[in-house]
Amino acid sequence: MSTETTASVSTHILDTSVGRPAGGVAVQLSARSGREAHWQALGGSATDADGRCKDLPALPEGTTHVRLDFAVEPYFEPQVTDRRAEAQQDAPAHRDSGTGAFFPEVAVTFAVVPGEHYHVPLLLNPFGYSVYRGR
Repeated sequence: MSTETTASVSTHILDTSVGRPAGGVAVQLSARSGREAHWQALGGSATDADGRCKDLPALPEGTTHVRLDFAVEPYFEPQVTDRRAEAQQDAPAHRDSGTGAFFPEVAVTFAVVPGEHYHVPLLLNPFGYSVYRGR
């Protein structure tokens, strides 16, 4: 596949509640070739210790929209969160939610054009998230 006829995607996750990369988060990549087209699951990966997915599949030619699905609930499960809470000196581990994460999954959908690279970082904490187009 030519990089002039396809777009490319990368992502990473930073856990802003502890100020560190979020490792071990499953990420699924899907694409479609138009607003009315059906989503095609392309595959997935998981973030490494640096919070990065280095092996996301390539996008097919003709891709116009991409979706990244982040499975964040397992990352914030109580036994994991308890360890992270030790790193947070002043923040409670669960507050009043009763679970490890208010948002169990994050789906990010964006438009792409051929020849462009799209780096989409996810800034994550148990009660919120933000995304942006990075470099």
